[in-house]
Amino acid sequence: MTERQTEAGPGKRARMRALVAIALFLALLAGLFVWQPDNLYLWVKALHIIAVMSWMAALLYMPRLFIYHTDAAPGSDQSETFKMMEQRLLKVIMNPAMMISWMLGLYLAWSVYGFQGGWLHAKLLLVVLLTGVHMLFARAVRAFGRDENARSARYWRLMNEAPTVLMILIVIMAVVKPL
Repeated sequence: MTERQTEAGPGKRARMRALVAIALFLALLAGLFVWQPDNLYLWVKALHIIAVMSWMAALLYMPRLFIYHTDAAPGSDQSETFKMMEQRLLKVIMNPAMMISWMLGLYLAWSVYGFQGGWLHAKLLLVVLLTGVHMLFARAVRAFGRDENARSARYWRLMNEAPTVLMILIVIMAVVKPL
């Protein structure tokens, strides 16, 4: 008999793999700060982009799960599977990726730009809004976990666009620096 992915064993193994990946990422980052290569800025920037990509992937996927979860009957096998998927996505990918994105982004804003520039202030405001979307999704994961979702699939379809719009504006601020 094969093990179901919603059982405790696969969840523990997935969590352990994620923790090892995060530990390796942080060890690489710590090693770079100890080593202090001439191109440290480029390394930190690359790791920041990797973390942001991971965060965005999770933010774009989570509302899709919510859309499908709204159609599942509370307590059904399908609903329980969505709960597990949402919980793992939040704890294993979304939260760590957001924290690393913030840490590296603030380091870059301080070390390279001294927190100066209208474009940087606008970008930080947009990242704060993106963090607000993240928190909204985290609250929704808890609500779905208690079978207390009060939102429709249409609402989650609209909310699926929020991270996309914010991402576009953030990238424009970071690359074009229009302000």
